[in-house]
Amino acid sequence: MTTTLYQRLGGEAGITRLVTDVVANHYRNPLIRSRFEVVKDRAALERHVCEFLSAGSGGPQAYSGRDLVSAHKGMNVSEQELIAAIDDIVAAMTKNDLDLSVQNEVVAILYSLKGDVLRR
Repeated sequence: MTTTLYQRLGGEAGITRLVTDVVANHYRNPLIRSRFEVVKDRAALERHVCEFLSAGSGGPQAYSGRDLVSAHKGMNVSEQELIAAIDDIVAAMTKNDLDLSVQNEVVAILYSLKGDVLRR
């Protein structure tokens, strides 16, 4: 039986832990911290990221946030900022002891979405 990415990420509990660590990393990262310091509701941000990751990895949660293009419109995100964000995600996945194959799959998905995020 093939397991979904959602299951390999640890299901709802694993994704919640991962997202908490990712967002904490973003707030500490000097390259992208200013992007997150303006967020008025960190809990809502984390909830939407959890939903996005769950829905996109085969989990049962529905995503209730804006699509990536709308969410990043007017931000003019650079490639350097995107790489910094992905580095934060990889660090969080490593901290959460996710298998390298899972990490590689997540990174591949993130890179596939870069057109929806960069220079919007």
